[in-house]
Amino acid sequence: MPSKTVKDIMPVQPRGTDRRGQPRPGQQDWRVNPRSYSFIGAVFDPLTPMQTLARCKWMTVDHGFRFIVTPNVDHLVRLAKEPDVFKPLYDASWLSVCDSRILELLANFSGVPLKAVPGSDLTQQLFDNVITRDDTINVIGADAEIIAKIKSLYGFEKINHHEPPFGLRHKPEAVKAAAEFVANHPARYTFICVGSPQQEMVANACLERGDCVGLGLCVGASLEFLTGRVKRAPKWMQNLRLEWLFRLASEPKRLWKRYLVEGPKIFWLWIKWVLSKK
Repeated sequence: MPSKTVKDIMPVQPRGTDRRGQPRPGQQDWRVNPRSYSFIGAVFDPLTPMQTLARCKWMTVDHGFRFIVTPNVDHLVRLAKEPDVFKPLYDASWLSVCDSRILELLANFSGVPLKAVPGSDLTQQLFDNVITRDDTINVIGADAEIIAKIKSLYGFEKINHHEPPFGLRHKPEAVKAAAEFVANHPARYTFICVGSPQQEMVANACLERGDCVGLGLCVGASLEFLTGRVKRAPKWMQNLRLEWLFRLASEPKRLWKRYLVEGPKIFWLWIKWVLSKK
């Protein structure tokens, strides 16, 4: 199947702009590289892990709020089912980076220059190499045990923790409460770990308030990996794009449907996307 070259794939306009590419009222595109690419219905920034980390490192509490999303296979399958829910949330993001090595492979086959930037790796890099004991961070989601473990591992004491109720997606007042918490607790980084699309809903609510600061990171279970509650696949499996298999073997009852029923739909969505470009 012939693939498009990079130059054949038109970048979309920067997020935070209208269809004419003009900034929406009260918004500004802050990206160093404003080019982004549409792939299987989502918009991605073609950044490497180190480039993404550099942009995160640039953020401080002196910057108005913006957020990063990390779409993976599961997210794109659900995006295809519920575009009205997912697309506006992804479009509002400051950066959108590829969380999946499978998506990275499919994108590269199609001439889209995506690099995998797993949210768990990004989170690890921030905690290991960027965040200092003088920085304040927020955590939306997780639980008290994970917060205590982070404090023990890194010696960070300036951690504000908000644990929203279950069913957040269908509780708009709870989403607003989470955004209000972020507004009332200025922090350099806010890790939003309540699953998708709940975490993107919270991030977007923070953006729409206009009084939040710092960087929001929609990174799912990253803090569970960071603290060792959930074990990640060994590096050789990650490099072979088999992390999904490791997770399936680790939690088959919870994840079988995601990886064996829903996940494979990405290949049909990719084929349809490729054919639409001809």
